[in-house]
Amino acid sequence: MIHAVYPGSFDPITYGHLDIIQRGVKIFDKVTVAVLINPNKNPLFTVEERIELIRQATKHIPQVEIDSFSGLLVDYMKKKNANTIIKGLRAVSDFEYELQMASINRKLDPNIETFFMMTNNKYSFLSSSIVKEVARHHGCVSDLVPPCVEEALIKKYAGYKVTF
Repeated sequence: MIHAVYPGSFDPITYGHLDIIQRGVKIFDKVTVAVLINPNKNPLFTVEERIELIRQATKHIPQVEIDSFSGLLVDYMKKKNANTIIKGLRAVSDFEYELQMASINRKLDPNIETFFMMTNNKYSFLSSSIVKEVARHHGCVSDLVPPCVEEALIKKYAGYKVTF
């Protein structure tokens, strides 16, 4: 069985992330979506909220497991008995950063492979940051995120006043 890990902050999960997950399970037997706990970031959603949103968004995909981790990804990979990392790429700028990460992960553990997947063209502009910015200003995000995420964003930004 080939077990891959798709790590990220997923704050929140978008249709771009879901595209990578859905394509990943066609290639790998199991995909663990691993939410990174990063104390240096100030996420909109808690780890628990992000896990629940991912769980709701992927409930129709039985090969998906959702988990969280902190520390080095290679240590988490060993714990999960996985040796493939999935990374989605939108642009050349993503590749430059992800190549560095893949290289250090490979140096730390030569058994780990990183599998780069180009995003679907219709999601090439999409990021969690853009989604949060649009939602914060009460813009429509229904074609960017699953309904459960849209609802969660509306609740988070319900009291936010837009000023011009």
